[in-house]
Amino acid sequence: MLLERRESRQIKIGSVLIGGGAPISVQSMTNTDTRDIAATTEQVNNLAAVGCDIVRVAVPDKEAAESLSQIVKMSNVPIIADIHFNYRLALEAISGGVQGLRLNPGNIGSSGKIKLIVEAAKEKNIPIRIGVNAGSLNKEVMERHGGVTPEAMVESALEHIRLLEEEDFRNIKISLKASSVPLLVRAYGLMAEEVDYPFHIGVTEAGLPGKGTIKSAVGIGSLLAMGLGDTIRVSLTGNPLEEVKVGFDILRTLGLAKPGFDLISCPTCGRCQLDLEKIARQVEDRLADCNYPIKVAVMGCVVNGPGEAKEADVGIAGGKQSGLIFRRGEIIKKVPQEELVEQLMNEIDSIINQEAEGR
Repeated sequence: MLLERRESRQIKIGSVLIGGGAPISVQSMTNTDTRDIAATTEQVNNLAAVGCDIVRVAVPDKEAAESLSQIVKMSNVPIIADIHFNYRLALEAISGGVQGLRLNPGNIGSSGKIKLIVEAAKEKNIPIRIGVNAGSLNKEVMERHGGVTPEAMVESALEHIRLLEEEDFRNIKISLKASSVPLLVRAYGLMAEEVDYPFHIGVTEAGLPGKGTIKSAVGIGSLLAMGLGDTIRVSLTGNPLEEVKVGFDILRTLGLAKPGFDLISCPTCGRCQLDLEKIARQVEDRLADCNYPIKVAVMGCVVNGPGEAKEADVGIAGGKQSGLIFRRGEIIKKVPQEELVEQLMNEIDSIINQEAEGR
């Protein structure tokens, strides 16, 4: 059972509400060169097309910062500028129309530079995300805590927060990223006792899809199950579209996002007499664009399959040279093995159409 969601103050990034009971949003980050406006805009809108709510872009230099105004104009979702060290880049990004900043004020320099950023952000009502990373903590903080610890991460974040609060700025969200799941879970738990700012959660440097997906699902899922987290980003090496898909899968698994299709399939055993993995992948590919909340089962055994998957709306159970199509555990027809996938898709289309007509 999920714990009750932590009460957090609400901020707004473009049209997307974060915290304060708003739906948990899914973010990603482009891996294009931001100075390449066409490539970056294309990737931003590809991310938006698969449901991404907010996209962050790297701003390493002045040319990248100057590109933001055109990217923002052509983007279908709010854009966050990722800034490190250079306050001028933050000011240029705000001027370019970004809807959010990711920076750590303690790395910006003098209080005067922080003040300039805060004044510009206030004028445009732009939130600032303070992002503490376990891999780049202040040496003095680590020395006080004996290394990279949850307490060290929280102290570092609180130092950055105070710099903004001293300028009467509270349009803030917080991330405490680490590649260690136990470390970040404990850090967010401690931070929740200190502040009510919304949390951006994720496992940083999670790795390639596969192990990285597992690590992200465990880390993000653990925090969400604890009631912590207002917006998420899955960090995977490779195409960022995969990050968004995994992010929504995590939310749906916990019942925190609108359900799409749910594919269940058995792990197979010695009774299986067909290539179940191949069939399951074919079904998953055919359902890739399906946003209808339907549970589909692909089972390898006609003996136990329909009964084991009786909670599914529709499914197939394979046998030797033929298989069964079933709904809610009830067998409705027997078809040749080579027709199983097509017949299953016909039943899925029938269910969706019947529901649509009944509305």
